Order: sequence, then structure tokens, then C-alpha cells
Amino acid sequence: MPRNTWSPDPSCGVAQTVSVLGDGWSVLILRDVARGHQRFDDLVTELGISRKVLAERLAGLIDDGVLRREPYQTGPVRYAYALTESGRDLLGVIVALQDWGDRWRLGDGSLTAADSDESATAHRVRDLVGQPAPEVRLPSAAGGMVDALAGPAVVFAYPATGTTAPLPSGWAEIPGAVGCTLENRLFRTAYPRLKTAGIALRGVSTQRPDEQQVFATAESIPFSLLSDVELGLAAALRLPVFRAGERHRLKRLILIVDGDRTIRAVRYPVVDIAAAVDWAVETALTL
Repeated sequence: MPRNTWSPDPSCGVAQTVSVLGDGWSVLILRDVARGHQRFDDLVTELGISRKVLAERLAGLIDDGVLRREPYQTGPVRYAYALTESGRDLLGVIVALQDWGDRWRLGDGSLTAADSDESATAHRVRDLVGQPAPEVRLPSAAGGMVDALAGPAVVFAYPATGTTAPLPSGWAEIPGAVGCTLENRLFRTAYPRLKTAGIALRGVSTQRPDEQQVFATAESIPFSLLSDVELGLAAALRLPVFRAGERHRLKRLILIVDGDRTIRAVRYPVVDIAAAVDWAVETALTL
């Protein structure tokens, strides 16, 4: 909807949010800035949007305090656009919109932690191959922040382990949800081969770092467990999620990133966990 054509209810949070995100272009601009497309010409190319419309929407998002611009070139001055703290707080909204679309528009409405091999979601994930890996720093179970996609690395996303707290009711009935502890144990066994080759191994879930730390201690996990509780990685790569236990969970997948920060291989969906772990190790060692 055009900006400034209506006045949102000053007491309604939904109306206030819609006043910022109610325009479809605005939502897609925030989506792509989160993905690392932060320059004007990049956004024009990615979105297929007119330069006039993009300039108008960027100005509005800056006025609303969800984007800021930073000069990256002088003579003439050119700007890159980045999410503000307020903008980063909208990532959960962006991911929720994607989850709804994946489930109800691209899928059949089923609650699942895995998609069919030929689903639109699976094709979107596999299209990450060859793409640059943006810098996404996530809190680690061991403390501090870690660049999740710094390579060379194997990065595996998983829904949740049940060591720290009971898993949501009906968890075992959600296709693809079960097996996170097994997956971590299998990667634990395989880790020495990756470490010897100088390849990092990182597991990522939307559980809190303190929850992950308890699990890491209990299972003697020697590699990094990172928390995407704020959905920064999910938004940056448009990773598939599902909602269970009042929390968005990452669907199980594996990324192989090389030392030049290029995503070289993807495994999704992950149906056979043991076979997928073997694939990840062998693929990473041969790149």
C-alpha cells in the first residue's frame, strides 16, 4: 500500500507494524538486506524493482528506523544499507512469513521438519550452492560470538535436542524432527577427521546458548554449537523452519562452505542421518 495514505491505530501494535511492513516491497527489501544484498544496484537486480520505487521504499524504511545507510564509496558517494537493532528485531517476522508461505502456499499445510526432495523449499535450499556465505555472528554454547559461516566448514542445522528440557508434545509425530542427539553423536565421532584437515564443524539450532551448553557438556561435544535463537542465520540464508513448542525450529540440513566463503554443497532434506553425516565428511574432505 502507498505510504501516508492511512493512519495506523496509535494503540495497536499490529497496525503500527503493518505501517512499516504493509508494503510488499518493503518486506522483500528487508529480506534481501538480511541476506547480504546491501547495495542499491544489488537490490535492484535481486528484486527486479524499479530504481524509483526502491529509492522511495529505502527512504521510508530509514525514516521508520529499521534501516540505516553507510557510505562505502566517495566521489560520487554511494551507500550500503544495513539493519538497525529495530530492523534485526523484525527478522522473526520475516522468518514467520516465510514459514507460513512454505507450509500453506508452497506446501500442503502439514507440520513437518523435512520437505520432499522435489518441493519448492528443497529447490530454494539447494540453490544456495555457489552463493557467497554472508557473515552471521551467533552466540556459542562455549561463550562469545562465532561467525557461523566462516570456512572451510561443515555447518549442520538441527531442530532441537531434548537433554535440557522436555521436547514439545507430539514431537515424535513431526516428520524429520527426531534424531538430533544421534546426529550430534555421529558428528562427534567424525570430528577428528575434519579437525585434522583444518575444517571447522558447527551445529546450529534455535535453542538458547545455555541450553546448548548443558547438552554439549552431557554429550562431550568437542565442536561449536551455535544459537540462532534470534533467527539471524535463518533469515540470511532463507533456511526452512517449522514451529513447535512456541518456537521456530530449523529444519535439518547440512552446508559445506569453503575457505573463500562460498557455499559449495548442500544436503536437504536430510532423511538418513547417518548417510548424511558420512556425505558431509567425505564431501568436505574432497573439496
